[in-house]
Amino acid sequence: MERGRSAEGKSVRVDDLGDESCGDGARVLVCDDTEQIRRLIRLNLELEGYEVAEAVDGQAGLEILQDTTQPLPDVITVDAVMPRRDGWWLVSAIRADPRLAHIPIVMVTASAQFQDRVQAEHAHVDVFVSKPFDPQDLLVTIEGLVDSRHQPGPAAGRQVPS
Repeated sequence: MERGRSAEGKSVRVDDLGDESCGDGARVLVCDDTEQIRRLIRLNLELEGYEVAEAVDGQAGLEILQDTTQPLPDVITVDAVMPRRDGWWLVSAIRADPRLAHIPIVMVTASAQFQDRVQAEHAHVDVFVSKPFDPQDLLVTIEGLVDSRHQPGPAAGRQVPS
């Protein structure tokens, strides 16, 4: 039986996610300058029914988000270190825009020192994931964020697990 970790750090059985595709058409924007990372995340998400858009840096990510002809993503994954405009710049731009500020952000980065986690918390990143990461754990994290957005009641609190 495969196990993963939820966004809250709790162990969950992957089989408990159900037999149907988890994504159910939910949209994820993946912002990372490394093609192999984008491909890994995309493949795992698409296998579960998610729609995936990709951006090679923060500037390209913001351009995708500002394209009003496209639906907004349900979750955004962001690398911290990227050329042109980095992930910190993108997170700041997203949180400053009332149209985008509600979208959960998962920072997926090799920059995983204590000060990076503190910066992520101050920037209102929802979940912090260190590279290298288990793709199944990332999938469970994204699934949890998508589910929490579609449940009635108060919005889920932002977390940066240690």
